[in-house]
Amino acid sequence: MIDVLVVDDHALMRTGLSGLIAAAGDVRVVGTAADGAEALEEVARLAPHVVLMDLSMPVLDGVGATRRIVEEHPDVEVLVLTSYSDQQRVIEALDAGAGGYVLKDTEPADLLAAIRSTARGHSPLDPRVARTVLHARRSPARAAGLTDREQEVLGLVGRGLANKQIARRLGIRESTVKAHLTSVFQRIGVRDRTSAALWARTHLPEEPDAPAS
Repeated sequence: MIDVLVVDDHALMRTGLSGLIAAAGDVRVVGTAADGAEALEEVARLAPHVVLMDLSMPVLDGVGATRRIVEEHPDVEVLVLTSYSDQQRVIEALDAGAGGYVLKDTEPADLLAAIRSTARGHSPLDPRVARTVLHARRSPARAAGLTDREQEVLGLVGRGLANKQIARRLGIRESTVKAHLTSVFQRIGVRDRTSAALWARTHLPEEPDAPAS
C-alpha cells in the first residue's frame, strides 16, 4: 500500500484528490495539509511514501516545503501537482528535489500512475513539463535563472571586458555591473571572474563584435 499526503490550500481539491486516491485500492491518503508548513508537520508525524504537493500556497509554498521535506526526510518522495507549467516553476520545483511533476488537468488514471511511479523512485513528468525541461537544458542561462541583463553582463565578462568597459557598453553604472556579477556568480555556482568567463564561453551564444564607431 502506498501512503500519500495530499497538500493543497483548496479544501475542495484536497477532498477530490482524497476520493480519487481512495478508489485506487493500492494507494491511500493518510493525511492532508493546507500549506507547506503544515505539510512539514504531517510528514514528520505520518511518514508517507509520497507527498502530493501543490506549489502556490500560503505560509510556505510548495517549492520551499519540497526542499525541506527532501532534506529532512530523504525516504519521502514528492510529486508536484499544480496548474503551473512555466519553465521557472518547473525548474525551481525539480531543483528543490521533487521526484515528479504533473498538472492538475491530467487524467485521473495518469495521476494514479504518476503516484505509483514516484513511490518506486521514478520521475514522472507530464509531457508538457518534459518539453519545458528539455528547453531549459538547451538554454543553460535560463536554467540558471539569469535575467536578460545578467546574461549581457556575463557575456561581456566572457569576452574579457572589465567592469568599467561593460558599464560604458551597456549604459549603466559600474556599481550596477558589480551587483549583477554578484548575482550571476551565485546563480551559476562560481566564485571568481575567471570561472564566470569560462562558464560564459561554454554556455552563452557567441555574439558578433559591435561595429567600430
